[in-house]
Amino acid sequence: MFTAPDHQVAGHQARDGQLGPLIDSSGRFYKPLQTNGRGSQELAFYQSFSSNPRIPNQIRNFFPKFFGTKILEASDGSGPRDHLILEDLTVHLINPSIADIKIGSRTWFPHASDEYINKCLKKDRETTSLTIGFRICGVQIQELSGIWRPSKNQVQGFEKEEVREVLERFFRNGNGDGLILEQLKELKGWFEEQTIFHFYSASVLLIRDDGGEEMVKIVDFAHVVDGDGVIDHNFLGGLCSLIRFVAELVEKKKKKSSSSVENGYLSNKKFFISWKYFLVPTVLALLVSDDDIGYRGWIPLSCGQWLQLNFDIWI
Repeated sequence: MFTAPDHQVAGHQARDGQLGPLIDSSGRFYKPLQTNGRGSQELAFYQSFSSNPRIPNQIRNFFPKFFGTKILEASDGSGPRDHLILEDLTVHLINPSIADIKIGSRTWFPHASDEYINKCLKKDRETTSLTIGFRICGVQIQELSGIWRPSKNQVQGFEKEEVREVLERFFRNGNGDGLILEQLKELKGWFEEQTIFHFYSASVLLIRDDGGEEMVKIVDFAHVVDGDGVIDHNFLGGLCSLIRFVAELVEKKKKKSSSSVENGYLSNKKFFISWKYFLVPTVLALLVSDDDIGYRGWIPLSCGQWLQLNFDIWI
């Protein structure tokens, strides 16, 4: 049985009679081939990428696995249609948070029509693509209060500082920020050398979940062209800009965490612990306050628990 993906945050969605991707229970993601040559271009990329011996194995991990094509009934009811068969990146994730980030200050490809160039240039100017080299296309973040998922109009209106705030919100909970940063840097290392492809209008997905999974993926290859032996400076520049944003946020979080522990505020657990304690026959009690959720109360601890608090429980 085929259904629309629950965690797709950008692009055309297979809902309300619209054409979009589908998933099945086996972990496959079926993307309909687009018209105007874009579908055939993306298929050609996957075929070339899959068979190219110059692609390092560790770099292949940043791309969805490709399993060929299949004719399926299109989600918009238009009849049978070819679909790419790809890996469903979220099939095993628990409450995933996802940010879809289009990379590059220029999103149109060489030899595009004037109409297409003007359309892309207008969007690049109206978003943060031109100013910071990337833009957020969609995002969902799992929070204590539920899922935060801004509308398409909200996302398109993000300016530089709002992009920073969204990324900070994305990394707020959890401890795997450094892992995502390291993956981005590894990807950057390849783009500093590879001259095989140029990626126009492709996206980087930042993905994390409640189970501790942290990963970076690249998607959307309808406008990939031959690199002709030249480094893809457009994609590389946007990727470097994203890395700077993420690195600043990771460093800020580390400093805040370090400062918080010294001052008694344990940010990883969101608990402020007053270092006052009360001995009641062999029992210690700690005043615990969480402003985020409005909780304040006392936690009784045995003496043994108190001695291990900083090492085993909170840190």
